[in-house]
Amino acid sequence: MTLLEILGIDLPIIQAPMAGVSTPAMAAAVSNAGALGSIGVGAVDAEGARRMIAAVRERTARALNVNVFCHQPAKADRTVETAWLEHLRPHFARFDASPPLALKEIYKSFVDDDTMLAALLADKPRVVSFHFGLPSDERLRALREAGIVLLATATNLAEGRAAAKAGMHAVVAQGYEAGGHRGVFDPDAQDDRLTTLALTRLLARGLDVPIIAAGGIMDGAGIAAALHLGASAAQLGTAFILCAESDADAGYREALAGDAANHTVMTRAISGRPARCLRNRFTVLDTGLSPGQIPAYPVAYDAGKALNAAAKTAHEAGYGAQWAGQGAPLARERPAAQLIALLAQEIKQHA
Repeated sequence: MTLLEILGIDLPIIQAPMAGVSTPAMAAAVSNAGALGSIGVGAVDAEGARRMIAAVRERTARALNVNVFCHQPAKADRTVETAWLEHLRPHFARFDASPPLALKEIYKSFVDDDTMLAALLADKPRVVSFHFGLPSDERLRALREAGIVLLATATNLAEGRAAAKAGMHAVVAQGYEAGGHRGVFDPDAQDDRLTTLALTRLLARGLDVPIIAAGGIMDGAGIAAALHLGASAAQLGTAFILCAESDADAGYREALAGDAANHTVMTRAISGRPARCLRNRFTVLDTGLSPGQIPAYPVAYDAGKALNAAAKTAHEAGYGAQWAGQGAPLARERPAAQLIALLAQEIKQHA
């Protein structure tokens, strides 16, 4: 079977499950148009995930990808966390606010979330994908036995080999150009920063499973290029931010449509893990700091969300998690189904 047959889709297009952007309405629209719609549930609990899956299924009977985070649970470091809050205090003060008294781990990792596993086994989405690493063999076995297709992100050949060995049906080759969080298994290890082009070729030649190219791909020309490089499909995230079904707020949309789109940066400041974002007031807050001076993911995100909330009360959008890849200037504003149709037409033109 081809990857498209395995995934249950007609087009080699996967909508990335970008937090703060992806919605059930978007996922359903993408799936109904013949591609693979996705939702990310790393920021919600099991009940929230089940509600999101149900909301998609109210709109479509086609395939759905549910993405979970597999980061190692954070280790509290009160010294680092307290220093980080003091570092942010002047920015809170701009909005007559104070930083939280303490930080907490706001997201639970799938690696030890039994209720999320039970929810996925009960609802059986067509696809479950993993970011930041892999869960245990026992969890993978349970999902496979439920008939669920498994995908995992890799940013280098070693991670790709680990994903293939673990039994993934396909591996997502996330290039350094990609928006949002880097899928690195270990955020403190050296990152070779492989581009989508190089990584796709490395994985396509080095693995015996299908490859899905991701990072900087915004149109049908980019998808066609990925297919020529050996990918079986392409995953696009930033391309969907301006869609009508996106959850991106007005400040995010305005920034993406402006000059900020030309200046994406990789930062740990917002969440504690490397992530590519439109350059804004938050992305400069780790300037001159070592990674060890920023709390671990997702503890740092607790502070990031609090600062963004304080800023938004004063109509300042520059502290948001405005995730975007390096192809951001190519973003187009239209409903998701129309974007899929346009992408399909462009793929044919560049085949």
